[in-house]
This record gives sequence, structure tokens and C-alpha cells, in this order.
Amino acid sequence: GKSFAFELAVMKIPLVLVALPDTGLSQLSLYIKKNFAVPVVYFEMDLTDMDAYATLFQSLQAQDIQVNILINNAGIGNWSLFEEKSIHFYKKQIELNVITPVLLTKWFLEQTRKDARAYIMNVGSLGGTFVVPKKAVYGATKSFISYFTKCLRLELSRANVQVSLLTPGGINTKPELLVLNHSLTGISKSTILEPEEVAKVAIKGFVKGKTEIVPGTINKMLHLLNFF
Repeated sequence: GKSFAFELAVMKIPLVLVALPDTGLSQLSLYIKKNFAVPVVYFEMDLTDMDAYATLFQSLQAQDIQVNILINNAGIGNWSLFEEKSIHFYKKQIELNVITPVLLTKWFLEQTRKDARAYIMNVGSLGGTFVVPKKAVYGATKSFISYFTKCLRLELSRANVQVSLLTPGGINTKPELLVLNHSLTGISKSTILEPEEVAKVAIKGFVKGKTEIVPGTINKMLHLLNFF
């Protein structure tokens, strides 16, 4: 999310950032304002809270802020056998990975103007394309995102809305993933990318109007082979 924000800020696009409380969002917003000279509005909220969507868009409306780009990036991952995680964890994962992007997209489309170009990018995963042990529920949520995005693109093909799907491999987004990914070897290790690289490729493809964006040469090859 931070890498996406930086890439958009470089393009002088005003930002609305959303993240959990106490995750450094206020400091990030201030940094972007000072270093990129773009307006930033931020909301600290839990997107698994069903009331959060209404609060978010009603607050934007009250401030007369029209949003024309939506990046559905929030999500929870894991690397564990199905029986090792709790019911509470899976409920939270499904809510954030599936329900949140669907409802945010619904709210987003309802507030867009018909005469203005709108853009949606949903973040999927190669984990939703391949059958991967220890990613049973996570992979299923990303399969949902892929299907949802492709259907939405067809439904909105005559509307003034561009819909893109980002399908990355593994990303070093936090310390525990860095340690796990560092232990990988061979092809598995070559599929791992840094978040800055993924964001750069994603925004570049997004701007060009690509329907599906797969960062990384090896990942592109695996995705193509799987298609065949």
C-alpha cells in the first residue's frame, strides 16, 4: 500500500489512504505531503467493520472529495496448514480479502460520476491461480478476486470504468515474509519481488490500461504455462 501511494504521488495524484489504526498512517501521509507536494487524506479504520465503508465514503462526500481511482489492496495472508489457524483467523481473512473489496467497489461505483473516467485495480495473487499447500483459504480468496474482477470488467465494458487485475507472486512486505522467502530456493525464490518493484510495474500497467498485470518475468512465464 505504501509503495502504491509513492508511485501515485510521483504522478501528482491526490491520495486517500486507508489503514488500520496505529500503523503509521499519519506519519506516512505527512511524509508524502512534504516530499511529493500532493494532497493526502487518510482514514484509520478496520475494513472488516461493516460500518467502515459508509463512514469512509460519507466522510469523503462531506469534504467534497470525488474519488476516481480505487486500489483494493488490503488483505491478510498466511503460510500454514489449514488446521493450524483458528476459526476467528479464517473469518477475518475472508472478510478482508473478499467482502471488503466487493463492498468498497460497490460504494466506489455509486459515488463516481458517469461523465468521468473511473479506474479500479484489484490485487489478486498467483496463489489464487495455482494449487498451493498451506494457502488453502488465502488462495481461494484470491481466486474469488480474479473471477470477480474479470466478470466486473465485462459488465462495465460499455461504461467509463477501467478494471484491472494485479496478479503478483510472493512479495517481501514484512519481516516474517522476508525470512520465509529468503529460505526458498530455485524457481520459488526467483518469483519473489520487492513491493517497490511490484507497485512500479502495477501502476505502469494500470496507466496503460492493461486488464491483467503480472509482475516479474518468471511469474509471467508460470502464469502463461498454467493458462496452456
